[in-house]
Amino acid sequence: MAGFDGTDLNGDLRLLIDTLHVGGIILFSRNLGAPDEIAALCRDAQAYAADCGLPPLFIAIDQEGGRVARLKEPFTRFPGNPAIKDFQAATQFAAITAGELINTGINMNIAPVLDVADTIGNSIMAERVFPGAPETVAYLGVTVIRGMQDRGVMAVGKHFPGIGRTTTDSHIDRPILKTDTETLLKTDIIPFQSAIAKDVAGLMLSHIIYTGLDRQWPASLSVDIARTLLRDQMGFSGLVLTDDLDMGAIKNHYSITTVINRIMAADIDIALICHKGPDRETAFEEMARHIRSAPAQRARSNAALNRILALKTRYLNYSLSAKTPQSGVSRFQGT
Repeated sequence: MAGFDGTDLNGDLRLLIDTLHVGGIILFSRNLGAPDEIAALCRDAQAYAADCGLPPLFIAIDQEGGRVARLKEPFTRFPGNPAIKDFQAATQFAAITAGELINTGINMNIAPVLDVADTIGNSIMAERVFPGAPETVAYLGVTVIRGMQDRGVMAVGKHFPGIGRTTTDSHIDRPILKTDTETLLKTDIIPFQSAIAKDVAGLMLSHIIYTGLDRQWPASLSVDIARTLLRDQMGFSGLVLTDDLDMGAIKNHYSITTVINRIMAADIDIALICHKGPDRETAFEEMARHIRSAPAQRARSNAALNRILALKTRYLNYSLSAKTPQSGVSRFQGT
């Protein structure tokens, strides 16, 4: 899933679709005009993907409310998660937001934030979290998830396994959270467990190193966290995304080839690259190389493909029998 420049189906967006075969695009302020212009952008992108013989695209946005809300007026402005304190407020936010997204052709909201920040006063997430204890965050988060997904918008909870107790901004550099597994399971992970139980479409991984889970790799590159904990132990079979790989937490410490190798080993379905640049092409080429050369990785890639297509079938009316190749590697063969 990639970001791009511009507000229409321009050369940059066409490259993502016809050459890099992205599974989805993510929209930022630089892509957004009036509501009818956003709708035209989404409609044209989906039509071009279909013309290229590809499944429909995930079209994602961060519309949390508060300070992280890409859609401005005339779209409804909500004050954000700290102001959502009960079922009614969560339901209203989900219903109105989902309706506005669907009307413009956006089918995935990278929300809600499921981080817990009630135990410290200087959390980096203080202005973006639901108020209260882990169980309250879980209840409000699940209410938002169900409200959006019942209306056809895929929800992506974030930032697994929780960044509410960190104070360093991963946009700038890589935070390290020195905590044990038991503490995480009793606090930060509770809302994610509830989201999984209620069939959340996707979960986004944080860029934080959790010393009690993996001393070397941040969650977004960790086999121990993404595969062993989230997939194997917690039983999550939905979509797993990285946070933006252009953030300082990743860019300052790892090459894009290392990043892609780790992502593919960890059963992560989508690498998120939000800005125009050579990393998008390099990521594609590295994925293709892996799939061609490693039979074990080919099987993992096909499993990821199946998870992606299952969501596209459920939410985007895609027919698995129509155009989907039998193998996720077919488009790379002979290249």
